[in-house]
Amino acid sequence: MYELLNAIETPADLKKLPIEKLPQVCDELRHFIIESLSNNPGHFGASLGVVELTVALHYVFNTPYDKLIWDVGHQAYGHKILTGRRKRFVTNRKHGGLSGFPNIFESEYDAFGVGHSSTSISAALGMAIASHLNGETDRNIVAVIGDGSLTGGMAYEALNNMASANPDMLVILNDNNMAIDNVTGGMSQYLLDISTSKTYNKFRTRLSDALAKGAHKRNIFTRFTNTIKNLVTRHTNMFEGLNIRYFGPADGHNVIHLVRILQDIKKIKGPKMLHIITVKGKGFKAAEENQTAWHAVGGRFDIATGRALDEPETTPHPPKFQDVFGNTILELARKNDKILGITPAMPSGCSLNIMMKEMPNRTFDVGIAEQHAVTFSAGLAISGYIPFCNIYSSFAQRAFDQIIHDVALQKLNVVFCFDRAGIVGADGATHHGIFDVSMLRPIPNLVISSPMNEIELRNLMFTAQLPDMGPFVIRYPRGRGSVVDWQQPMEEVAVGRGRKISEGNDVAVLTLGPLGVRAQNVARKLKDEGIGVEHYDMRFAKPLDTAILDDVMKRYDYIVTIEDGSIKGGFGAAIVEYANEKGYKGEINVLGIPDRFIEHGTVAELHQECGLDEEGIRKALIKKKG
Repeated sequence: MYELLNAIETPADLKKLPIEKLPQVCDELRHFIIESLSNNPGHFGASLGVVELTVALHYVFNTPYDKLIWDVGHQAYGHKILTGRRKRFVTNRKHGGLSGFPNIFESEYDAFGVGHSSTSISAALGMAIASHLNGETDRNIVAVIGDGSLTGGMAYEALNNMASANPDMLVILNDNNMAIDNVTGGMSQYLLDISTSKTYNKFRTRLSDALAKGAHKRNIFTRFTNTIKNLVTRHTNMFEGLNIRYFGPADGHNVIHLVRILQDIKKIKGPKMLHIITVKGKGFKAAEENQTAWHAVGGRFDIATGRALDEPETTPHPPKFQDVFGNTILELARKNDKILGITPAMPSGCSLNIMMKEMPNRTFDVGIAEQHAVTFSAGLAISGYIPFCNIYSSFAQRAFDQIIHDVALQKLNVVFCFDRAGIVGADGATHHGIFDVSMLRPIPNLVISSPMNEIELRNLMFTAQLPDMGPFVIRYPRGRGSVVDWQQPMEEVAVGRGRKISEGNDVAVLTLGPLGVRAQNVARKLKDEGIGVEHYDMRFAKPLDTAILDDVMKRYDYIVTIEDGSIKGGFGAAIVEYANEKGYKGEINVLGIPDRFIEHGTVAELHQECGLDEEGIRKALIKKKG
């Protein structure tokens, strides 16, 4: 089945093949990715869409000496397989195995660590300038950007700098009109206009038929089509206007043609862009027809039909926090016409698509542009609206300045819903939402909350949209909560007030967020062993419930805090600071994410690694007894 692929351990082996064999390599590589992910789920559609590009790049360029930077990185599975990791690909995204993204510590072929979007051009530009300073005139620098990453502002900052720096580098724009959901905004339409220019494509097709054979004819063809293209797009092509040589659009699924184009472009000095058209999920019918659902697969599936193989749960189970958010914001928006929904390119991931379907004029997908999403929300808030700005916690880091300057400083009622807070699992270090509390806690005017369960999420969302609330953060994890009967009437929560979960006499535990459910389970078991745990769901990291803290510090000389976030500057650190101010003489044991980056694995595996599983919590709670 993998006649050619099994013989490729590095790109040097790929280069030994005649160009006519590359379509077979692409077929085998695509099938290998499909077969692998049918048993070991991960990002799916993006890697299938760049199979031909991946093979062509490693065939033409001298990697790892030539630098290849993949934007976002979830389309780099083929790259990993061709660069010595095929036999280990079965461990992809597993604890202790390969990362789902390029990682500089994993392979010399991974030129830059990625995971967030729109960074490739900036990194490549830095490498290109460094190569120039080092006198490395033979080193090629290539950035592959796509999957919606050109909607991110950082990419334009890099293009602007690239225009003035005039480096020897190539940007490949993988244009599939998709991020996770369909790409929105003017850039998507602009690229469509370029790729469908009737005049340019008519000339190009006729010339292609006449001149596409032979190296000499190809050179004539390239020069002539560039001339025609410049006449057609001279006043409309943004890239040419920035003095970036523009080539394309080209068929991103014709590997032989891509190789020949790249061989020609490789000889051209200066900043260059190759625009290719691809289909996300190419080669797998179900993924081509439903690109959003097949962006990443969540379970095993049948290759022939695309049918899920994992048995669906038949017993009632708690909903995902994301779906509770989506249904609750719609419920609130029906009653409050000032509520709006904003997301940076994650409507299906965060479930804002539920409101989007019923209220398209009150929901906004702004593209992969977290900074813009926050300041856009600030503009809405200062105009009297209540925007619920839903951003994945890890991505919210990118809008730190806007949260401070444009929202908190002006005390605007923007409701930040930080999805995927805490440990997220197989996506690993780039995606864990563990820094938000530490990052935001020093900012004045912010309320920072985290619900223990779905009912509390609804109550906090209801509270956040009440008059004069100001900037309000609600952080919650990926996946299912703990309450099956969650659709209960919403109630206002007193800001800065926690709630008592259980009585006890031996130890006090203060929790923030859904790990409180696990602490509650441990407390129940310890009660049967004669150990009394007094448990408080604190709800808020800022402001703290000082009434609870004052009472607990009077009665207990041992306190445990639990959070699914960094212990450096987080919720537990806030309690320690308060205890020090009050002269507390007892011991506070802070449980949370240690001061290091946490790699990938299942959430259960990573919680165990951090001492946040039931056994870790139990050991912390009985410390005084042991």
